[in-house]
Amino acid sequence: MTSPPFTVALIQDGVARTKAETLERTISSIREAHARGAQVICLKELFDAPYFCKKLEPERFDLAEPVPGPTVDRLSALASELEIVLVVPLYERQAAGVYRNSAVVIDANGTLQGVYRKMHIPHDPLFEEKYYFAPGESQDPAQPARAPGPVGEAGGFMVWKTRYATIGVLICWDQWYPEAARITALLGADILLYPTAIGWHPAEKAEWGQAQVAAWRTTQCAHAIANGVFVAAVNRTGLEAEAGTNGIEFFGHSFVCDPFGRVIAEAGTDETILTATCDPRRIEETRRNWPFLRDRRVDAYGPILNRWIGPRDA
Repeated sequence: MTSPPFTVALIQDGVARTKAETLERTISSIREAHARGAQVICLKELFDAPYFCKKLEPERFDLAEPVPGPTVDRLSALASELEIVLVVPLYERQAAGVYRNSAVVIDANGTLQGVYRKMHIPHDPLFEEKYYFAPGESQDPAQPARAPGPVGEAGGFMVWKTRYATIGVLICWDQWYPEAARITALLGADILLYPTAIGWHPAEKAEWGQAQVAAWRTTQCAHAIANGVFVAAVNRTGLEAEAGTNGIEFFGHSFVCDPFGRVIAEAGTDETILTATCDPRRIEETRRNWPFLRDRRVDAYGPILNRWIGPRDA
């Protein structure tokens, strides 16, 4: 049976001067999104802190907090009050020395459904994430359950059945990997949500800026088409300076596209709340006409488990 339409909201913004101030401002934006009819609301990657991976400084590990913890508790209460689903990306301290780039899924009754932990960790100038984050991994069935958990999990990828939609969450660098989108779609997601912190190195913007945005949007619209699902990407925005660097200008351009790859809502570079209504019937309609999942040759895909299968360089 097809679920009814649901309205998703993406809160595209930067950060305030302090973590506490950012949280209060975010709560105000969540209330505004709810007033506009949003039922599923997704925040940007590492929503309550500046993008701290521009430098290697051990004291920045202090930005992490446990899940559940103060921020998640506060937003769980808000989700229950407003009867909304929240996706809350933050820096998670899972244990001493084990830190994750995570997204917490909170259902509309305030229940913590679970945590997705970023699977693909980049290493690039000003994006020194391998220093700060352990990658996500499969859940250990021997560990005690601390939340209702996903309705589907495979290799660290997860899907949750919330009050309004069955959602899959992937984070930023995961956006470039069709394998991540395919597995999450096969687990039953109606929509793939991508909280993001992607931007320009200022010296590269003039030459590469528009091409980077276009490539970022195109690859995610392709995930929607190939899998017959909705895709929603929420990016932070604004220039974040950093002493000793030129900083990063986060370019926004958050968007939602339908299973046909058509962009149905898109932001510019300013702070904004983007909303779109997604009808799961469109998924059925698209997959009937483009039966890519039916025609997959699952017997032939073993080689993809290798990092490289071509000839070796001489």
